[in-house]
Amino acid sequence: MKKDLINKAKIVLDGNFQEKGYSIPCKGLYPFQWKWDSGFIAIGFAHYDMDKAKQEVETLLKAQWQNGFIPHIVFHVESDTYFPGPDYHRSDLSPLSNKEYPSTGMTQPPVIGFTLEKIYNIASDKDDALKFVKKNIDKVYFNHQYFYENRDPQNEGLVFIYHNWESGTDNSPLWDDIWKTMNPPEYVFKRRDTDLVDPEQRPSKREYDHYLHIIEIAKEHNYSDEKIAELSPFLVQDPLFNTMLIKSNSSLIALYKLIGGNEDKIKQLEKWQEKSIKSFNSKLYDTELGAYIHYDLRNEKPIRFVSSSSFSPLYAGIPSKEQAKTLVNTMMSKFGDENMYLCASFDPTHERFNPKKYWRGPVWINLNWILYYGLKEYGFNEIAKRVKNDSIELIEKAGFYEYFDARKQIYKTENGGYGGNNFSWSAALLLDLINN
Repeated sequence: MKKDLINKAKIVLDGNFQEKGYSIPCKGLYPFQWKWDSGFIAIGFAHYDMDKAKQEVETLLKAQWQNGFIPHIVFHVESDTYFPGPDYHRSDLSPLSNKEYPSTGMTQPPVIGFTLEKIYNIASDKDDALKFVKKNIDKVYFNHQYFYENRDPQNEGLVFIYHNWESGTDNSPLWDDIWKTMNPPEYVFKRRDTDLVDPEQRPSKREYDHYLHIIEIAKEHNYSDEKIAELSPFLVQDPLFNTMLIKSNSSLIALYKLIGGNEDKIKQLEKWQEKSIKSFNSKLYDTELGAYIHYDLRNEKPIRFVSSSSFSPLYAGIPSKEQAKTLVNTMMSKFGDENMYLCASFDPTHERFNPKKYWRGPVWINLNWILYYGLKEYGFNEIAKRVKNDSIELIEKAGFYEYFDARKQIYKTENGGYGGNNFSWSAALLLDLINN
């Protein structure tokens, strides 16, 4: 069965790899290169096709801006199946943008640091892998420098996101209260996603008005980080985003030590780490909820909900042993019901939980992958095993979907796989989980 699943995963990945040297998340719905998708996809390729793994990362890094910024979507091709596309985002408005590669003016969780380390660890030819790392590591460092210098106005070591799409958890219930503080215009536009997927599984038209309004503000100021920090109605310190940055920092430190030299960069990374982890625990840990939460920097108040992002700091070694124990208790009491697959993307005991709608409740393989490694790191091996087995079982039952219903009984009568099918990161991370 596992062998069959591995072969299917490879077919999905090879089928989504494009001749320009990058992967699309899936056919139809997502026709371009996405930043954090590419990191996860490269990890999958590393297990059986190192050339593609390298191309995936290098093609993304070619689109880096002059200030170190890496966009969340790179528009390598023309396509009318996705809105908003390059003509809407207008990355060329920024004097610092990459004029060769049209893109968005927003980013996504910084996963490429730990992607480089994973590729090195998986590689059988270590010399060749280290050459690849050497060639690309400074670009990733430059990206981290961009975050700390442009996205941390209070100099806390916690970077902000200015759009919900930057979080990766696009339409999470976490953002609902921020939308209530905004009243954007009703925009006229033609959605493409709802032609391809059941609208019940996607964000609403009114939610899209909010999304577009934030982009309009950023465009009006030519994607200036300073102006965005001053004016964007959405400004959030996100535990998942900052976890990915902190984890990638530690990967860069380990890789620079392997390469030798670079003492100045190692020292700087260690400084960032110290400040970030300290602020992370003092500002984003909610003792009462027993979980990490988001912080609304625009309205200066905590966003007190529990989501799968709340447990992601385990992956970067951020919590103390005590905090880790509390986190796992919270996770199991709210998300761990035996009739549910781990780990729903939003608190299943909350009224805002929706098991079918994108990031409002379904299980996502990439978050499960992050949790699996985090749980193992802290010695919660049984729960880590359950997360891994649940992920494999969901794919066995439904196929390589984008996201999955967390309710077990659904699968007795229907397919609980939702969103895009033959989804790249579901296939890539399954390969990594099985090979671990």
